[in-house]
Amino acid sequence: MATTVTAVANSEAYSVPLDQIDMSQPEHYRTWAYHEYFKRLRQEDPIHYCKESPVGPFWSITKMADIIAIDSDNQTYSSAPFSLIGDLPEGENLNNFIFMDPPEHTKQRLAVQPVVAPQNLAQLEGLIRQRVCTILDGLPVGETFDMVERVSIELTTQMLATLFDFPFEERSKLTYWSDIALDVPGIGSEDITPEKRWEGLMECLQEFSRIWHERKSKPPAYDLISLLQNNEDTKNMIEDPETFLGNILLLIVGGNDTTRNSISGGVVALNQFPSEYQKLRDNPKLISNMVSEVIRWQTPLLHHRRRVTRDVEFGGKQFKKGDKVVLWWASANRDEDAFKQDPFTFLVDRSQARQHASFGFGIHRCMGNRLAELQLRVLWEEIMKRFRHIEVVGPFERTSNNHVNGYLNLPVRVHPW
Repeated sequence: MATTVTAVANSEAYSVPLDQIDMSQPEHYRTWAYHEYFKRLRQEDPIHYCKESPVGPFWSITKMADIIAIDSDNQTYSSAPFSLIGDLPEGENLNNFIFMDPPEHTKQRLAVQPVVAPQNLAQLEGLIRQRVCTILDGLPVGETFDMVERVSIELTTQMLATLFDFPFEERSKLTYWSDIALDVPGIGSEDITPEKRWEGLMECLQEFSRIWHERKSKPPAYDLISLLQNNEDTKNMIEDPETFLGNILLLIVGGNDTTRNSISGGVVALNQFPSEYQKLRDNPKLISNMVSEVIRWQTPLLHHRRRVTRDVEFGGKQFKKGDKVVLWWASANRDEDAFKQDPFTFLVDRSQARQHASFGFGIHRCMGNRLAELQLRVLWEEIMKRFRHIEVVGPFERTSNNHVNGYLNLPVRVHPW
């Protein structure tokens, strides 16, 4: 179980023998110790081999330039059969387009991409703003409340329900399914039993299968289920339950975690760097740039992995066919060679804020990045109209997970102008 975060740095990062550093440990990410470990790896061994770990041997790629090079070469570095550092539990063979290479990856991604097309986002902005205003106007001024529950989860879950055209009154199910999807050995803290997790995933499959069949008789629409049904390459996906559920979970997690944890992370960052909060008060036009800086500083998804398809030399190291290569976006976003201004400092006016690694590169670059940025921009525009300060008023808890860089709770108090 997660415990209260009390420190950002961890001196143990420099006392552990280099060859024993294991960045798969979920506990590093709960305590924020990972920043110090990655800093050491960037300095001493930026292409680092971990011989023994709970997820088996793997290479850690920690520099921005190396990550871009590997993520841009999907022929040498494959996403199949799974793109996270651990492996799916035995017998669980879920599949989705982020675990695939072209051409199947391209076909399935293109089927749902219209939901985040510019014209659709323009239509969604008004709805997002309306919901943001309702959420913010309902916050208890002068009282302590949980930012994660009242704002971060509520806004993103409402958006997910809209994208799927999911029953709005049952939208909390989407949050639950997102939370359990990656709580598996080698990735998460395993706070839920395997049996309970599988029960939840089967509930998700049943619910979306029902929605699929109900929607077949309706006119074409722009929700994610309709887009899959009305694309020639994905119209029969329901007949392959493992791929259908895999893609549903991918879209749920992708539509939830980046925005949800960047909302909370932005509040944490502004409280840790009060002078930057004052810059924002003095010049709200910085909000768009600040959104990119939040996504860089927070890095809501910490890594993706690739499988080496052939023996190859990279950066003076010898990769063997089948090796597991992990691209640590969280490390790239603190790379001193990539960011001219101190990458550990949160700067709302950072000149390179948009050059972060949080959305990945190449064919797997995050499909919903513009939607995430839109929600965050609208939220902070409306926050700054109402509140001089969202104050973190107590210790908070973070997730113990090496993929989702998240917050379990965040006690805050709002101070109006």
